[in-house]
Amino acid sequence: MRDLQGLLARIFDVAMIFIGAAVASQIRFNYVLEHRFYVAFVAFAAAFSLALFPGFGVYQSWRGRSKLALAGQVSLAWLIVQACALVLMFSLHRIDYVSRLWFAYWTAMSGSLLIAGRLVTHAILARMRNAGMNLHQVVVVGCGRHCESILRKIDDSPASGFRAAAAYNATPAAGQINTRVPVFEQHEAFVNYVRAQQVHEVWLALPLSQERTIHRIVTQFRDDFVNIRFIPDVRSISFFNQAVVDLLGVPAINLAASPITDIKVLPKLVFDRVFAACVLLGTSPLLIVIAVLVKLSSPGPVFFKQKRKGIDGREFEIYKFRSMKVHAETPGRVTQARKGDKRVTRVGAFLRRTSLDELPQFINVLKGEMSVVGPRPHALEHDDIYKDLVKGYMYRYRIKPGITGWAQVNGYRGETDRIEKMMGRVKLDLYYMQHWTFGLDMKIVALTLWKGFAGANAY
Repeated sequence: MRDLQGLLARIFDVAMIFIGAAVASQIRFNYVLEHRFYVAFVAFAAAFSLALFPGFGVYQSWRGRSKLALAGQVSLAWLIVQACALVLMFSLHRIDYVSRLWFAYWTAMSGSLLIAGRLVTHAILARMRNAGMNLHQVVVVGCGRHCESILRKIDDSPASGFRAAAAYNATPAAGQINTRVPVFEQHEAFVNYVRAQQVHEVWLALPLSQERTIHRIVTQFRDDFVNIRFIPDVRSISFFNQAVVDLLGVPAINLAASPITDIKVLPKLVFDRVFAACVLLGTSPLLIVIAVLVKLSSPGPVFFKQKRKGIDGREFEIYKFRSMKVHAETPGRVTQARKGDKRVTRVGAFLRRTSLDELPQFINVLKGEMSVVGPRPHALEHDDIYKDLVKGYMYRYRIKPGITGWAQVNGYRGETDRIEKMMGRVKLDLYYMQHWTFGLDMKIVALTLWKGFAGANAY
């Protein structure tokens, strides 16, 4: 059945490549591929697609996987096929015969058809799976909350084609597994159920310490046609829910690495630079006025500069408008501004209350040292204190620090005079890192603008 599906998918792809080329010809030349040269060119591209698409996983099962990622894989594979076709035409000294406008139409048209066909197919399959057809029965082997979490994810994704059939509690002494499906605690009963019900999948949602259980189950089903997948429980040693990555051809799980590093971060990088440049240009008259007022408020420089940690702990100098009188701090100690702090100038008090003193940090964003949205960086002296008191504190520096963040729009601004405040701030920062999307960044920016820059704790 799978071989037939693969054959039909290949026939579909070739058909979409020729149909896209024909439509492009009709648009560009008002006829459909009558020139033999163009027919040969399209045939070469179709042959390249049959050779290269399997290497990109285009014909693998995408059950339970992101359809957006599938569209990206198909797009990348198709662009590489077109690049190979152009290289072939160039090597045959026939590149001048190819209409660039026709080629652009063809690439866009066929690429759209290849992606649309797959999305429609998966939409139909999703409807079928929601109706109870084309399902893979899953038994989850695990213990505690991680096992329950996997079972909930299966229930929450009916269109994926997986259905939880049962669970096997590998460590009954550690507590029960609360779920709607039958739970086995005896190994033999679990094995007999998998074989009697012809279960398709066994998922091992176990901690790394359960190596003997993992080996036992894999050995038990080595002669059965059951897909066995390992979903390790690494919550005790990992702060981020990371997918398996390829490292020198070896699968690896990032336990302590930046969760925002792939191509998805490109919109964030572009937005940071464009937004920072627009803010600095748009507020330049205001910046000049503030600079003059700061200079007149008390002797000293216009800007306050301080070392902070950036991404991966790299130090940089953060810029702010100076809001305090110039004073000496005890080495190794930084005293946070408090309500009624006599060090704060009258101009500085207004700047801090309205957060206008933060505007120069857009220079840090433009330099690539900070982001518009991200965890707020703290003084190095505070880092030394809190890294041992607040779990996950230093993990905040796995991404670029920001001018505003999820913690700030949820009320955690200003002085952290109690350890509970810092714990709350770190918790929200880690939530942001675990659930980051470009849309979440835009939401935080919108909330920052909506709520305003002023805050009760800013003084």
